[in-house]
Amino acid sequence: MLAATPALAAEYPLGVGQMAVGGVGVYVTHAGDVLPDVARTNDLGFVQLMAANPGVDPWLPGTRKRITLPTRYILPDAPHNGIVVNLAEWRLFYFPPAGGRVETYPIGIGAIGDTTPLGITSIVRKEAAPTWYPPPSIRRTEPDLPVAIPPGPDNPLGAFALHLGWPDYLIHGTSKPDGVGRNVSHGCIRLYPEDIERLFHEVRVGTPVRVVRQAVEAAWIGDILFVEVHPSKSQAEEIDTSAAVTPEIPRDLVARVSATAGEHLSLVDWDTVRRAGLQRTGVPVAVARLPPPETAMSDTAGGLRQ
Repeated sequence: MLAATPALAAEYPLGVGQMAVGGVGVYVTHAGDVLPDVARTNDLGFVQLMAANPGVDPWLPGTRKRITLPTRYILPDAPHNGIVVNLAEWRLFYFPPAGGRVETYPIGIGAIGDTTPLGITSIVRKEAAPTWYPPPSIRRTEPDLPVAIPPGPDNPLGAFALHLGWPDYLIHGTSKPDGVGRNVSHGCIRLYPEDIERLFHEVRVGTPVRVVRQAVEAAWIGDILFVEVHPSKSQAEEIDTSAAVTPEIPRDLVARVSATAGEHLSLVDWDTVRRAGLQRTGVPVAVARLPPPETAMSDTAGGLRQ
């Protein structure tokens, strides 16, 4: 597969109560590969891919380098209805009205200081070949912008736009695909051109949109408890600029793992939880395992079984 070839959106079957989809993959690099292209090929965001592969040079990864593809997703803790955006994950999840499946797309979000709102809204209008009218908030920092930018290759909205109930905020394409998976927008949600085209034609006006920020996600997958921890926004900036990442354990890490573990809290391997909180790779990590049924009643030892 050529790294510059865009991939189809990730789509997974989804059962009732299912809280995780997909599986972690591997890409072996070839001469000339760069990780932004590998990310787009596999429908991943740049920071998402780099967080899962710390220490890899994105521009000179080398040949035959095994690159982890973080394509296993714990779903956000939100109703599986319409569009759910997890800003802390740089991903959008779409749950079609017929149920039984979920689509997920990498996104670019607001830069530091330009925050995408949290909460619930909806798609109020769909616009193909949109004209961009820079809002006052952008014009204050870029006063030389024209009054309007017509449809075309230089339009920052790309070829399709989904208008939200929040004025001046949209889900849209982009003329700069390398910004997907980064903190680059003024608060809008950007998708790869091929992803917004698919989503645009699938969603209807009135589709609910819920925006959350969940850097820590936890779920039981079968008998195993997994935790998935994503970089903070400031860490993402460091990853994006190849700076050393400042360790920062999420404040809600223990609370979220404890709530998901429930009555099986004594089985949690807290050393593994702490490592996941420090590394923040975005890859689900096993932190507890239920004992076999025949030993469950007699098992009094805590910790993760291997």
